Amino acid sequence: MMKWLRENNYAAMLLTIIRLYVGWEWMLAGWHKITGEKAFDATGYLKGAIAKPVLESGTTDMVYANYVAFLKNFALPHIGWFNVMVPWGELLVGLGLLIGALTTAAIFFGLMMNFMYMFAGTVSANPWLILLGFFIIAAGANAGKFGVDHMILPYLHKWFDKILERCHLKPKLR
Repeated sequence: MMKWLRENNYAAMLLTIIRLYVGWEWMLAGWHKITGEKAFDATGYLKGAIAKPVLESGTTDMVYANYVAFLKNFALPHIGWFNVMVPWGELLVGLGLLIGALTTAAIFFGLMMNFMYMFAGTVSANPWLILLGFFIIAAGANAGKFGVDHMILPYLHKWFDKILERCHLKPKLR
């Protein structure tokens, strides 16, 4: 299954459809936050996630206490950063997936955001996007085969190989 997902042209076509859907969802979410009538502000969302954390069923024990501490002690005091990173991150993830550029990196950061939203207690479309995202990330470069990745990945591989050679980190072939 993994070989098919990572190497097959039909899989690449199916992954392109999935990638376009997920990319569209991310791009739209970021675009609405950037171009909305009011400037995007995550303060209320973060305060709500801190005030009403995800609790263990039938108890008052927090499931993600460390995440709530992160929101309270880092995200909220640095809300200005998050008000820029969230909408632009969503937009860039979406654009990367739509054009198939750095697809694996884009879906990785998309999955990270999906999980962060779920840790904060927002279900919404996140489980669906996570499920589709796992197929994209598992496929690796094949998910971007019908996109810009097909053109840029060979250049990036050469560039990284040169860096590794200069740093004497690349194993020499015999």
